[in-house]
Amino acid sequence: MSVTSAKTGSTSLSLALENNFMEPIASTLVGSGGANAVIFNDIPQTYKHLQVRILSRDVRSGVSVNSVFTYLNNDVGANYAHHGLYGSGSAVAATGSASQNYGVLHQEASGSAAANVFGAGIIDILDYTNTNKYTTMRGLSGYDDNSTGRVALWSSLWMNTSSVTSIMFTNSTSVNFSQYSRFSLYGIKG
Repeated sequence: MSVTSAKTGSTSLSLALENNFMEPIASTLVGSGGANAVIFNDIPQTYKHLQVRILSRDVRSGVSVNSVFTYLNNDVGANYAHHGLYGSGSAVAATGSASQNYGVLHQEASGSAAANVFGAGIIDILDYTNTNKYTTMRGLSGYDDNSTGRVALWSSLWMNTSSVTSIMFTNSTSVNFSQYSRFSLYGIKG
């Protein structure tokens, strides 16, 4: 089977790569000492949107789930708002907050989960170079630890019109991300 490119007219199986729909920018794999933050700096300004794919857990025990905080351009001021819907299999909840110092877009497994359980998530940062509006982000994440787990859908708004040049992820409890946590950044052509 072959696919014909609407852009170039050529026939190829790798249409997505040929049309530059999504390109890898950077990836970080947390090493044996853990990491208290993952940062992507000097983000190219040549894409329409960004996507971050995450597999993560933290080292904290006593709690099965934790939120990951997102900061754009090192902004830690009260310039974020977020909404979330999440469920655990036995309960559902919704939350919303304005004037926050961070965006929430990902739920990760905690050190109390089984050793091989990581939270998986996808975060989209939309129109990140548009300086005429605030930056909107959305995230879908979750994890399963046999009889427990969580799935969450989040949206966050960064109330700043600057182009996004860096993204920082930290753990909401200021503990390290565990070894083998991975954060991968992609650019999406518009």
